[in-house]
Amino acid sequence: MAWVLKMDEAIESGLVHDFDSSLSGIGQELGSGAYSMSDVLALPIFKQEDSNLPPEHETKHPPFQYVLYAATSPAVKLHDETLTYLNQGQSYEVRMLDNRKIGDLPEISGKMVKSIVRVVFHDRRLQYTEHQQLEGWKWNRPGDRLLDLDIPMSVGIIDPRTNPAQLNTIEFLWDPAKRTSAFIQVHCISTEFTPRKHGGEKGVPFRIQIDTFKQNETGEYTDHLHSASCQIKVFKPKGADRKQKTDREKMEKRTAQEKEKYQPSYETTILTECSPWPDNAYVNNSPSTTPAFTSGQVSTYSVPDSNSSSPNHQGEGTPQYVVEQLCPAATIQEAQQWLHKNRFSTYARLFSNFSGSDLLKLTRDDLVQICGSADGIRLFNALKARSVRPRLTIYVCQESQHGRSISQLTSSQDNENGEGDSRAIYVYHAIYLEELTTAELAKKIAAIFSISQNQINQVYRQGPTGIHVLVSDQMVHNLQDESCFVISTIKAENSEGYHVILK
Repeated sequence: MAWVLKMDEAIESGLVHDFDSSLSGIGQELGSGAYSMSDVLALPIFKQEDSNLPPEHETKHPPFQYVLYAATSPAVKLHDETLTYLNQGQSYEVRMLDNRKIGDLPEISGKMVKSIVRVVFHDRRLQYTEHQQLEGWKWNRPGDRLLDLDIPMSVGIIDPRTNPAQLNTIEFLWDPAKRTSAFIQVHCISTEFTPRKHGGEKGVPFRIQIDTFKQNETGEYTDHLHSASCQIKVFKPKGADRKQKTDREKMEKRTAQEKEKYQPSYETTILTECSPWPDNAYVNNSPSTTPAFTSGQVSTYSVPDSNSSSPNHQGEGTPQYVVEQLCPAATIQEAQQWLHKNRFSTYARLFSNFSGSDLLKLTRDDLVQICGSADGIRLFNALKARSVRPRLTIYVCQESQHGRSISQLTSSQDNENGEGDSRAIYVYHAIYLEELTTAELAKKIAAIFSISQNQINQVYRQGPTGIHVLVSDQMVHNLQDESCFVISTIKAENSEGYHVILK
């Protein structure tokens, strides 16, 4: 028995010795002399990962940062843009922070910069019709502004300005080296721009965008430095607080796994960098510039008057609204002029980079999608130079008879040359009628033959067996389109005027 115990002790001591030897080997491999972190980092796999990281000097560093002191919504999913709720008319602080590193933008050190704050639509569809939307809001809220600056509460704001023509914009100067806070008030609510159908519709989101500029060589603040924006929704007073509370309660009811899909709510909203807001379309009003238009005498809303039918005649017709056809060779500036001239100023900024050929390549569906149904069709018709067909067209010619001609010049020439009616050349003039009344017909006849409408007492139509039928509005309505008439006149007995006869 004693022999067995000794054998067990010997085996156990041998195992311990072997185990200690193996541990000592590991210690030698992992000793301070053999192990180096720099050697590990020098491995190819780590070098490859490190090469994909951008160098520190290439990391974009914005010169400014704008912070809106309003909490973000907790009901926004990860990787989506933050959403902030605001109360209508309440003053909210926007802190303007200098975020430059040492040596960045030394040219603005000790100088002012100008910031322009805007409230614009987030929805691209509403951006296309921004002018109409704001004009409608202005009509319903006369004297109000969409965006205001609370000057008494603001700090560090210099020379604040508001343009009466831009209700959604404010601008001011500020010194980046000093504390600056602009308190803004948004007076429009999101549901004001939502089509009301059954009630309870969601309001449209807006954007608060800030663009900052420095002075150029001439001292004007036109050199862009930085732009940032954030998404907001505006509610009636206290409505933003209720909406924030509702979102918070909804999130509390979700499971922990579902909450991981959503962003946390932050006490403030940091405006994220974005592209600068497009400048207003440039329109060259210099008289020396000749736009590349081709005057096609095409009318969109009224038919061509009779005075346009005869190139040798200058009538007294009513001035017409004439659309000048856009030439494909028109430059960008000339295309901008064409848009303004033809009452498409609302979309001038949208088409600020379009030349004449670019605009003419747009299809009807493209323009309807961009400008909406009404303006899209109107712009398409203007680009294609489409005219409105008149309701009635007739052709008239003056009868050359001695003593009955309205044109005294024609009569004298006929008498001197001894030419009869058989050798006369009849020139017909087109008369376009829209109202289809006797008064309109008399006015157009007077304009063609350069006499006053007051000189025409009555208009007759020669009927069967040579009778004279008084022309009434009903008769004008029943005239056949493109009928031809020879006009003769009879001296009125009791006045200095004439009776016009249509033969």
